[in-house]
Order: sequence, then C-alpha cells, then structure tokens
Amino acid sequence: MNEQVTGYIEKAYDLIITYGLKVIAAIVVLILGFWIIKIITRRTAKVMEKRHVNVSVSGFLQSLINILLKVMLLISIAKMVGIETTSFIAVLGAAGLAVGMAMQGTLANFAAGVMILAFKPFKVGDLIVSQGHLGTVKEIHIFVTILLTPENKTVILPNASVSGNDIVNYTTEGLIRVDMDFGISYGSNIKQAKDVLMKIIESHPKVLKEPAPFVGVKGLGDSSVNLAVRPYTLPADYWKVYFDVYEAGKIALDEAGIVIPFPQMDVHLDKLEQ
Repeated sequence: MNEQVTGYIEKAYDLIITYGLKVIAAIVVLILGFWIIKIITRRTAKVMEKRHVNVSVSGFLQSLINILLKVMLLISIAKMVGIETTSFIAVLGAAGLAVGMAMQGTLANFAAGVMILAFKPFKVGDLIVSQGHLGTVKEIHIFVTILLTPENKTVILPNASVSGNDIVNYTTEGLIRVDMDFGISYGSNIKQAKDVLMKIIESHPKVLKEPAPFVGVKGLGDSSVNLAVRPYTLPADYWKVYFDVYEAGKIALDEAGIVIPFPQMDVHLDKLEQ
C-alpha cells in the first residue's frame, strides 16, 4: 500500500515538474504578451493620429489589431502548455469564414468606407451626386455616407454603392456653373434680351466675376428662341443663384416688354371649294 502511494506521489511530482514549469512560463508569456500588445496598440493609434486617419477608422483598426494579436497569443500559449491547437485553428478558421460570408455586405461597406476616407473623392461639406441623389455630404462613416439634399432630406447611402459607382463632385474645383434657360418670342429683340439677362447675373452678389458669366442663343424651339444663361458661383450658393436669377430674369424681361411665349401651335384652315 505504501509503495502504491509512493508511486502516486512520484508521478504527481513528475507531472508538477513537467507541466508546472510550462504553466509558469505560459503565465509569464501571457503577461508579457498583453503588455506588448498594449504598447503596439498605443503606437498604432499615435501613428494613425499623426497621419490624420479618421477617428472611426482608427478606432476600428485598433480594436481589430488588438483582437488578432490576443488570439495569436492565446494560441501560442496553448501550444506551449501542450494543448493540440490544429483542430482549434481549423474550427476558428471555419467560424471566421462563416461570419465573413454572413457579413459580406457589411464588410464590403467597411472596405469601401476605408477607401473613401483614405483617397477622399469627397469630404464633409462637398456638394455631390451619388446614386441619383444630389446633396451636401453631412457625415462619412465606416459603413455609410450621409447626404443632406436641397429639400432638407437626409439620404443614407451604403459606402459600397457610393464607391462602386460614379460620383460627381461639384466642390472639387471650388466653383460651379449654374445652367439656366430662358425662352423669348421670335418677335422679341435677341440682343436686348441678352443685355437684360446679363445685367441680372452680373449684379447678383453671389455670381463670380471669373470665370465670366455668359448669355447666348442655345437653340430655336417650336415657339421660342431659347437663351442659355450661364453664371458661375460657389457650390454653397448654387440654389440661391438659381432661384434668384430665374425670378429676377422673368421680372426684368417683363419690364423690358420682352415676351416669354406659352407653348403654342398655329392652325391654318383652308376653305374648300364645293
């Protein structure tokens, strides 16, 4: 009986010697690993802050790096202790694949958001057209871009749709041309009408002097001579110029006696001889 107990004690002692040192080493590595990961995360944050990386992107990347490093550390420690990690890694990989497929759309939006923030095809405050929506960029998030339309509607667009299609940015060059058309009757004086409209746009405080505004004949319609009015302004002042010039132009043409015709059709009746 004593020999059997002694044998158990010896085996327990051997196990403690064999695995005890491994456990102690694993605990030391775990503590050092968490400390090193903390330093890496902090330095990564400082680098991204110096490079003016968007706060949303910076926070997400810090969390991602932190989690990946900790997972790698725990797998390494498990291997040190003697735990078989091959099956664990396989299960982890399968789970990651399943989650990735389930979140395919979300990940696409995230990747697109990072690209938008990195390459900056537009920024907050720009006037753009995306997915058929015209509006000022209100916010750029990791997954979505938010526009504010002239009607004061909020449009939320997935970043994958924004970056994967055409984007028209009216703010990039710092100015925008306002396209307007006025129709006058064929009997009206074209030069006089051009002078009246030119005076209107040149006197508007939001119309830029350079590039110079332009008024010219755009074409001959069914019932009117169509004049193209093309002033330039800042993107933020687009709608003010648009509405002001149309209103002031109509009033000025009326005061000058220049007719803006209604759509009409001339019908000629011939008397048939019997």
